[in-house]
Amino acid sequence: MNDLFEALDDINPAPRLLMGPGPTNADPRVLRAMSAPLLGQFDPQFRDYMRQTSELYGRVFQTQNNWTLMIDGTARAGIEAALVSLIEPGDRVLVPIFGRFGHLKAEIARRCGADMRGIEIEWGTVFEPERLESEIKAFKPKLVALSHGDTSTTMAQPLKELGRLCRVHDALLYVDATATLGGMGLPVDGWQLDIVTAGLQKCLSGPSGIAPLTLNERAEKHITRRRHTEQGLRAPDDRDGEGKIIQSNYFDLAMIMDYWSEMALNHHTEATTMLYGARECARILLKEGLQAAWARHALASRAMVAGLRAMGMRLFGDLTHKMANVTGVHIPDGVDGEKVRRALLEEYRIEIGTSFGPLHGRIWRIGTMGYNARRDAVLVTLGALEAVLAGEGAKLLRGAAVDAARNVYREAQ
Repeated sequence: MNDLFEALDDINPAPRLLMGPGPTNADPRVLRAMSAPLLGQFDPQFRDYMRQTSELYGRVFQTQNNWTLMIDGTARAGIEAALVSLIEPGDRVLVPIFGRFGHLKAEIARRCGADMRGIEIEWGTVFEPERLESEIKAFKPKLVALSHGDTSTTMAQPLKELGRLCRVHDALLYVDATATLGGMGLPVDGWQLDIVTAGLQKCLSGPSGIAPLTLNERAEKHITRRRHTEQGLRAPDDRDGEGKIIQSNYFDLAMIMDYWSEMALNHHTEATTMLYGARECARILLKEGLQAAWARHALASRAMVAGLRAMGMRLFGDLTHKMANVTGVHIPDGVDGEKVRRALLEEYRIEIGTSFGPLHGRIWRIGTMGYNARRDAVLVTLGALEAVLAGEGAKLLRGAAVDAARNVYREAQ
Protein backbone atom coordinates (compact mmCIF):
# COMPACT_ATOMS: atom_id res chain seq x y z
CA MET A 1 0.00 0.00 0.00
CA ASN A 2 2.86 2.40 0.80
CA ASP A 3 4.29 1.78 -2.67
CA LEU A 4 0.96 2.81 -4.18
CA PHE A 5 0.90 6.06 -2.22
CA GLU A 6 4.45 6.82 -3.41
CA ALA A 7 3.43 6.14 -6.99
CA LEU A 8 0.68 8.72 -6.67
CA ASP A 9 3.20 11.44 -5.78
CA ASP A 10 4.33 13.94 -8.39
CA ILE A 11 7.47 13.05 -10.32
CA ASN A 12 10.07 15.36 -8.80
CA PRO A 13 13.54 13.84 -9.17
CA ALA A 14 16.51 15.38 -7.42
CA PRO A 15 18.60 17.36 -9.91
CA ARG A 16 21.68 15.69 -11.36
CA LEU A 17 24.67 16.90 -13.34
CA LEU A 18 25.04 14.07 -15.85
CA MET A 19 28.77 13.87 -16.61
CA GLY A 20 28.84 10.26 -17.76
CA PRO A 21 28.96 8.88 -21.31
CA GLY A 22 25.27 9.67 -21.87
CA PRO A 23 22.58 10.62 -21.40
CA THR A 24 23.50 14.22 -20.72
CA ASN A 25 21.34 16.98 -19.29
CA ALA A 26 18.95 18.29 -21.91
CA ASP A 27 19.15 21.93 -22.91
CA PRO A 28 16.23 23.73 -21.15
CA ARG A 29 15.13 25.08 -24.54
CA VAL A 30 14.62 21.51 -25.74
CA LEU A 31 12.46 20.67 -22.74
CA ARG A 32 10.41 23.81 -23.31
CA ALA A 33 9.87 22.89 -26.96
CA MET A 34 8.69 19.44 -25.87
CA SER A 35 5.94 21.01 -23.77
CA ALA A 36 4.21 22.41 -26.89
CA PRO A 37 0.66 21.18 -27.59
CA LEU A 38 0.20 17.89 -29.40
CA LEU A 39 -0.91 17.82 -33.03
CA GLY A 40 -2.34 15.09 -35.22
CA GLN A 41 0.27 13.36 -37.33
CA PHE A 42 -1.36 14.54 -40.59
CA ASP A 43 -2.12 18.06 -39.42
CA PRO A 44 -0.54 20.43 -42.00
CA GLN A 45 1.32 22.20 -39.19
CA PHE A 46 2.83 18.94 -38.02
CA ARG A 47 3.79 17.76 -41.50
CA ASP A 48 5.57 21.08 -41.87
CA TYR A 49 7.46 20.47 -38.63
CA MET A 50 8.49 17.06 -39.99
CA ARG A 51 9.77 18.68 -43.19
CA GLN A 52 11.66 21.33 -41.21
CA THR A 53 13.21 18.69 -38.97
CA SER A 54 14.38 16.75 -42.02
CA GLU A 55 15.96 19.86 -43.51
CA LEU A 56 17.66 20.83 -40.25
CA TYR A 57 19.21 17.40 -39.81
CA GLY A 58 20.36 17.38 -43.40
CA ARG A 59 22.56 20.30 -42.38
CA VAL A 60 23.61 18.63 -39.12
CA PHE A 61 24.65 15.51 -41.08
CA GLN A 62 26.27 17.76 -43.73
CA THR A 63 24.48 15.97 -46.54
CA GLN A 64 22.37 16.59 -49.62
CA ASN A 65 20.67 13.21 -49.22
CA ASN A 66 17.04 13.01 -50.34
CA TRP A 67 16.20 11.07 -47.18
CA THR A 68 16.88 12.41 -43.70
CA LEU A 69 14.22 11.44 -41.17
CA MET A 70 13.53 10.36 -37.61
CA ILE A 71 13.04 6.85 -36.25
CA ASP A 72 10.75 6.85 -33.21
CA GLY A 73 12.70 5.09 -30.50
CA THR A 74 16.08 5.36 -28.82
CA ALA A 75 19.33 5.47 -30.76
CA ARG A 76 19.26 1.68 -30.90
CA ALA A 77 16.02 1.92 -32.88
CA GLY A 78 17.92 3.80 -35.57
CA ILE A 79 20.66 1.17 -35.59
CA GLU A 80 18.14 -1.63 -35.94
CA ALA A 81 16.12 0.17 -38.64
CA ALA A 82 19.24 0.66 -40.73
CA LEU A 83 20.49 -2.90 -40.38
CA VAL A 84 17.21 -4.81 -40.67
CA SER A 85 16.24 -2.78 -43.75
CA LEU A 86 19.54 -3.41 -45.54
CA ILE A 87 20.43 -6.97 -44.53
CA GLU A 88 18.76 -9.93 -46.21
CA PRO A 89 19.43 -13.46 -44.96
CA GLY A 90 22.77 -14.67 -46.28
CA ASP A 91 24.19 -11.19 -46.96
CA ARG A 92 27.81 -10.77 -46.00
CA VAL A 93 28.25 -8.15 -43.29
CA LEU A 94 31.60 -7.01 -41.89
CA VAL A 95 31.53 -5.49 -38.38
CA PRO A 96 34.74 -3.90 -37.08
CA ILE A 97 34.48 -4.08 -33.27
CA PHE A 98 36.45 -1.76 -31.00
CA GLY A 99 34.00 -1.68 -28.10
CA ARG A 100 30.65 -2.81 -26.77
CA PHE A 101 28.58 -1.23 -29.52
CA GLY A 102 30.40 -3.08 -32.26
CA HIS A 103 29.23 -6.27 -30.59
CA LEU A 104 25.69 -4.85 -30.65
CA LYS A 105 25.80 -4.38 -34.43
CA ALA A 106 27.23 -7.86 -34.85
CA GLU A 107 24.35 -9.31 -32.82
CA ILE A 108 21.71 -7.46 -34.82
CA ALA A 109 23.34 -8.60 -38.08
CA ARG A 110 23.24 -12.23 -36.88
CA ARG A 111 19.57 -11.84 -35.93
CA CYS A 112 18.92 -10.63 -39.49
CA GLY A 113 20.40 -13.88 -40.80
CA ALA A 114 23.57 -12.29 -42.15
CA ASP A 115 26.77 -14.12 -42.93
CA MET A 116 28.44 -11.93 -40.33
CA ARG A 117 32.17 -11.54 -39.82
CA GLY A 118 33.25 -9.58 -36.75
CA ILE A 119 36.82 -8.36 -36.48
CA GLU A 120 37.91 -7.10 -33.08
CA ILE A 121 40.87 -5.17 -31.71
CA GLU A 122 41.93 -4.34 -28.18
CA TRP A 123 39.58 -1.94 -26.45
CA GLY A 124 41.20 1.48 -26.32
CA THR A 125 42.51 1.31 -29.88
CA VAL A 126 41.03 1.81 -33.36
CA PHE A 127 41.45 0.16 -36.77
CA GLU A 128 44.07 1.30 -39.26
CA PRO A 129 42.72 1.81 -42.81
CA GLU A 130 45.05 -0.90 -44.14
CA ARG A 131 43.50 -3.50 -41.84
CA LEU A 132 39.99 -2.53 -42.88
CA GLU A 133 40.87 -2.59 -46.58
CA SER A 134 42.44 -6.03 -46.21
CA GLU A 135 39.33 -7.40 -44.47
CA ILE A 136 36.98 -5.88 -47.07
CA LYS A 137 39.02 -7.34 -49.94
CA ALA A 138 39.10 -10.78 -48.35
CA PHE A 139 35.45 -11.01 -47.24
CA LYS A 140 33.72 -8.97 -49.99
CA PRO A 141 30.82 -7.83 -47.78
CA LYS A 142 27.61 -6.26 -48.98
CA LEU A 143 27.67 -4.05 -45.88
CA VAL A 144 30.29 -2.70 -43.48
CA ALA A 145 28.73 -1.60 -40.17
CA LEU A 146 30.60 0.19 -37.39
CA SER A 147 30.54 2.95 -34.80
CA HIS A 148 32.08 6.36 -35.33
CA GLY A 149 32.65 6.74 -31.62
CA ASP A 150 32.17 4.01 -29.03
CA THR A 151 31.49 5.40 -25.56
CA SER A 152 32.41 2.07 -23.95
CA THR A 153 36.06 2.67 -24.87
CA THR A 154 35.95 6.48 -25.46
CA MET A 155 37.59 5.95 -28.86
CA ALA A 156 36.60 7.47 -32.23
CA GLN A 157 37.27 5.45 -35.40
CA PRO A 158 38.66 7.52 -38.30
CA LEU A 159 36.27 7.26 -41.24
CA LYS A 160 37.69 9.57 -43.88
CA GLU A 161 39.21 6.75 -45.96
CA LEU A 162 36.68 4.03 -45.20
CA GLY A 163 33.87 5.42 -47.34
CA ARG A 164 36.17 5.56 -50.35
CA LEU A 165 37.36 1.99 -49.71
CA CYS A 166 33.77 0.74 -49.53
CA ARG A 167 32.94 2.43 -52.85
CA VAL A 168 35.99 0.86 -54.52
CA HIS A 169 34.94 -2.59 -53.31
CA ASP A 170 31.18 -2.09 -53.89
CA ALA A 171 30.19 -2.34 -50.23
CA LEU A 172 27.63 -0.23 -48.42
CA LEU A 173 28.86 1.63 -45.33
CA TYR A 174 26.63 2.07 -42.27
CA VAL A 175 27.90 4.31 -39.44
CA ASP A 176 26.45 4.57 -35.95
CA ALA A 177 27.11 8.19 -34.91
CA THR A 178 25.04 8.09 -31.72
CA ALA A 179 27.94 9.28 -29.59
CA THR A 180 29.48 11.85 -31.91
CA LEU A 181 26.91 13.72 -34.00
CA GLY A 182 27.02 17.36 -32.93
CA GLY A 183 30.25 16.95 -30.97
CA MET A 184 32.69 15.96 -33.71
CA GLY A 185 32.82 16.54 -37.43
CA LEU A 186 30.86 13.99 -39.46
CA PRO A 187 30.62 15.11 -43.11
CA VAL A 188 28.33 12.39 -44.42
CA ASP A 189 28.72 13.34 -48.08
CA GLY A 190 32.39 14.27 -47.79
CA TRP A 191 33.25 10.90 -46.25
CA GLN A 192 30.92 8.95 -48.59
CA LEU A 193 28.87 7.37 -45.80
CA ASP A 194 25.82 5.55 -47.15
CA ILE A 195 23.58 5.43 -44.09
CA VAL A 196 24.13 7.06 -40.70
CA THR A 197 22.09 7.07 -37.49
CA ALA A 198 22.35 8.98 -34.22
CA GLY A 199 20.51 9.87 -31.02
CA LEU A 200 19.68 13.06 -29.15
CA GLN A 201 20.93 12.16 -25.68
CA LYS A 202 24.63 12.86 -26.09
CA CYS A 203 26.13 15.75 -28.08
CA LEU A 204 22.75 16.99 -29.35
CA SER A 205 21.63 18.01 -25.81
CA GLY A 206 18.27 16.25 -25.85
CA PRO A 207 16.52 13.28 -24.25
CA SER A 208 16.67 9.75 -25.53
CA GLY A 209 13.67 8.66 -27.58
CA ILE A 210 14.13 9.50 -31.24
CA ALA A 211 16.89 8.62 -33.71
CA PRO A 212 17.94 10.86 -36.61
CA LEU A 213 18.81 8.87 -39.74
CA THR A 214 20.09 9.82 -43.17
CA LEU A 215 20.63 7.61 -46.23
CA ASN A 216 21.84 8.19 -49.77
CA GLU A 217 20.75 6.83 -53.14
CA ARG A 218 22.99 3.75 -52.86
CA ALA A 219 21.24 2.69 -49.64
CA GLU A 220 17.85 3.76 -50.94
CA LYS A 221 18.20 1.42 -53.93
CA HIS A 222 18.71 -1.59 -51.66
CA ILE A 223 15.85 -0.62 -49.36
CA THR A 224 13.21 0.23 -51.97
CA ARG A 225 13.72 -3.06 -53.81
CA ARG A 226 12.36 -4.65 -50.60
CA ARG A 227 9.37 -2.29 -50.39
CA HIS A 228 6.05 -3.93 -49.53
CA THR A 229 2.88 -2.00 -48.72
CA GLU A 230 1.14 -3.03 -45.52
CA GLN A 231 -1.93 -5.12 -46.30
CA GLY A 232 -4.43 -2.81 -44.66
CA LEU A 233 -3.16 0.15 -46.71
CA ARG A 234 -2.77 -1.46 -50.12
CA ALA A 235 -4.32 0.14 -53.17
CA PRO A 236 -5.37 -2.09 -56.11
CA ASP A 237 -2.45 -0.92 -58.24
CA ASP A 238 0.26 -1.25 -55.57
CA ARG A 239 3.31 -3.24 -56.66
CA ASP A 240 5.82 -4.68 -54.24
CA GLY A 241 9.57 -4.67 -54.77
CA GLU A 242 11.29 -7.77 -56.01
CA GLY A 243 13.40 -8.15 -52.87
CA LYS A 244 12.63 -10.13 -49.72
CA ILE A 245 10.25 -8.29 -47.38
CA ILE A 246 11.96 -6.43 -44.56
CA GLN A 247 11.57 -8.63 -41.50
CA SER A 248 10.49 -5.89 -39.09
CA ASN A 249 7.32 -3.91 -39.58
CA TYR A 250 8.12 -1.12 -37.15
CA PHE A 251 11.70 -0.66 -38.39
CA ASP A 252 10.87 -1.09 -42.09
CA LEU A 253 12.66 1.90 -43.61
CA ALA A 254 10.84 1.50 -46.93
CA MET A 255 7.52 2.06 -45.15
CA ILE A 256 8.93 4.80 -42.92
CA MET A 257 10.21 6.60 -46.02
CA ASP A 258 6.69 6.43 -47.51
CA TYR A 259 5.37 7.92 -44.27
CA TRP A 260 7.86 10.82 -44.38
CA SER A 261 7.34 11.40 -48.09
CA GLU A 262 4.71 13.56 -49.76
CA MET A 263 2.54 10.41 -49.92
CA ALA A 264 2.29 10.49 -46.10
CA LEU A 265 1.34 6.80 -46.18
CA ASN A 266 0.36 5.88 -42.65
CA HIS A 267 2.84 3.70 -40.81
CA HIS A 268 2.89 4.62 -37.11
CA THR A 269 1.73 7.53 -34.99
CA GLU A 270 4.65 9.93 -34.97
CA ALA A 271 6.06 10.72 -31.52
CA THR A 272 4.98 14.35 -31.60
CA THR A 273 6.76 15.52 -28.46
CA MET A 274 10.00 13.80 -29.44
CA LEU A 275 9.88 15.36 -32.89
CA TYR A 276 9.56 18.79 -31.29
CA GLY A 277 12.61 17.97 -29.18
CA ALA A 278 14.62 16.73 -32.15
CA ARG A 279 13.79 19.85 -34.14
CA GLU A 280 14.88 22.08 -31.26
CA CYS A 281 18.15 20.16 -30.77
CA ALA A 282 19.07 20.71 -34.39
CA ARG A 283 17.93 24.34 -34.35
CA ILE A 284 20.10 25.13 -31.30
CA LEU A 285 23.11 23.36 -32.78
CA LEU A 286 22.88 25.10 -36.14
CA LYS A 287 22.32 28.47 -34.51
CA GLU A 288 25.52 27.95 -32.51
CA GLY A 289 27.28 26.73 -35.67
CA LEU A 290 28.71 23.27 -36.29
CA GLN A 291 32.33 24.42 -36.11
CA ALA A 292 31.67 26.32 -32.89
CA ALA A 293 29.97 23.30 -31.31
CA TRP A 294 32.83 20.99 -32.26
CA ALA A 295 35.32 23.51 -30.86
CA ARG A 296 33.32 23.77 -27.61
CA HIS A 297 33.41 19.98 -27.18
CA ALA A 298 37.13 19.83 -27.98
CA LEU A 299 37.87 22.61 -25.46
CA ALA A 300 35.85 20.93 -22.70
CA SER A 301 37.71 17.69 -23.43
CA ARG A 302 41.12 19.39 -23.22
CA ALA A 303 40.15 21.05 -19.94
CA MET A 304 38.91 17.76 -18.44
CA VAL A 305 42.06 15.94 -19.56
CA ALA A 306 44.29 18.66 -18.12
CA GLY A 307 42.45 18.55 -14.82
CA LEU A 308 42.60 14.78 -14.52
CA ARG A 309 46.30 14.75 -15.31
CA ALA A 310 46.99 17.48 -12.77
CA MET A 311 45.19 15.30 -10.23
CA GLY A 312 47.66 12.51 -11.04
CA MET A 313 45.12 10.34 -12.84
CA ARG A 314 46.12 8.01 -15.69
CA LEU A 315 44.05 8.35 -18.86
CA PHE A 316 42.79 5.32 -20.79
CA GLY A 317 43.42 4.32 -24.37
CA ASP A 318 45.01 5.76 -27.49
CA LEU A 319 44.61 9.48 -26.84
CA THR A 320 45.30 10.27 -30.50
CA HIS A 321 41.87 8.80 -31.25
CA LYS A 322 40.01 9.81 -28.09
CA MET A 323 36.47 11.07 -28.60
CA ALA A 324 36.05 14.80 -28.01
CA ASN A 325 33.17 14.26 -25.63
CA VAL A 326 34.10 11.32 -23.37
CA THR A 327 37.30 10.69 -21.41
CA GLY A 328 38.32 7.34 -19.98
CA VAL A 329 40.39 7.40 -16.79
CA HIS A 330 41.89 4.53 -14.82
CA ILE A 331 40.52 4.06 -11.31
CA PRO A 332 43.46 4.61 -8.92
CA ASP A 333 44.88 1.55 -7.20
CA GLY A 334 43.24 0.87 -3.87
CA VAL A 335 40.20 3.01 -4.65
CA ASP A 336 36.70 1.50 -4.76
CA GLY A 337 35.39 2.88 -8.06
CA GLU A 338 31.72 2.32 -7.28
CA LYS A 339 32.05 3.91 -3.83
CA VAL A 340 33.47 7.03 -5.46
CA ARG A 341 30.64 7.14 -8.01
CA ARG A 342 28.05 6.78 -5.24
CA ALA A 343 29.66 9.59 -3.22
CA LEU A 344 29.68 11.89 -6.24
CA LEU A 345 25.99 11.17 -6.81
CA GLU A 346 24.85 11.36 -3.20
CA GLU A 347 27.01 14.28 -1.99
CA TYR A 348 27.40 16.37 -5.17
CA ARG A 349 24.57 15.09 -7.39
CA ILE A 350 27.09 14.41 -10.15
CA GLU A 351 26.98 11.21 -12.21
CA ILE A 352 30.03 9.78 -13.97
CA GLY A 353 30.08 6.50 -15.86
CA THR A 354 31.14 3.01 -14.96
CA SER A 355 32.44 0.64 -17.65
CA PHE A 356 31.62 -2.60 -19.47
CA GLY A 357 33.15 -5.92 -20.43
CA PRO A 358 36.95 -6.12 -20.14
CA LEU A 359 37.05 -2.57 -18.74
CA HIS A 360 34.53 -3.18 -15.95
CA GLY A 361 35.97 -1.98 -12.65
CA ARG A 362 39.08 -0.61 -14.37
CA ILE A 363 38.04 2.80 -15.67
CA TRP A 364 35.55 5.60 -15.19
CA ARG A 365 34.10 7.39 -18.21
CA ILE A 366 33.55 11.12 -17.81
CA GLY A 367 31.46 12.92 -20.41
CA THR A 368 31.76 16.54 -21.53
CA MET A 369 29.02 16.52 -24.12
CA GLY A 370 26.11 18.51 -25.43
CA TYR A 371 24.65 20.99 -22.97
CA ASN A 372 27.27 19.94 -20.38
CA ALA A 373 30.30 20.67 -22.57
CA ARG A 374 30.81 23.92 -20.73
CA ARG A 375 33.29 25.42 -18.28
CA ASP A 376 31.24 25.35 -15.08
CA ALA A 377 30.27 21.71 -15.51
CA VAL A 378 33.90 20.68 -16.10
CA LEU A 379 35.24 22.66 -13.13
CA VAL A 380 32.54 21.50 -10.69
CA THR A 381 33.04 17.86 -11.69
CA LEU A 382 36.82 18.04 -11.26
CA GLY A 383 36.50 19.74 -7.89
CA ALA A 384 34.01 17.19 -6.62
CA LEU A 385 36.02 14.21 -7.88
CA GLU A 386 39.15 15.59 -6.23
CA ALA A 387 37.36 16.02 -2.90
CA VAL A 388 35.90 12.52 -2.96
CA LEU A 389 39.22 10.93 -3.91
CA ALA A 390 40.99 12.82 -1.14
CA GLY A 391 38.39 11.51 1.28
CA GLU A 392 39.22 7.98 0.10
CA GLY A 393 42.88 8.53 0.97
CA ALA A 394 44.17 9.07 -2.56
CA LYS A 395 47.34 11.13 -2.69
CA LEU A 396 46.82 14.20 -4.88
CA LEU A 397 47.66 17.87 -5.00
CA ARG A 398 44.49 19.67 -3.85
CA GLY A 399 43.28 22.39 -6.17
CA ALA A 400 45.57 21.42 -9.04
CA ALA A 401 42.82 19.88 -11.18
CA VAL A 402 40.56 22.92 -11.23
CA ASP A 403 43.52 25.26 -11.74
CA ALA A 404 44.74 23.25 -14.74
CA ALA A 405 41.31 23.18 -16.34
CA ARG A 406 40.80 26.90 -15.74
CA ASN A 407 44.12 27.58 -17.44
CA VAL A 408 42.97 25.68 -20.52
CA TYR A 409 39.88 27.85 -20.73
CA ARG A 410 41.86 31.06 -20.12
CA GLU A 411 44.32 30.22 -22.89
CA ALA A 412 41.43 29.62 -25.31
CA GLN A 413 39.96 33.09 -24.76
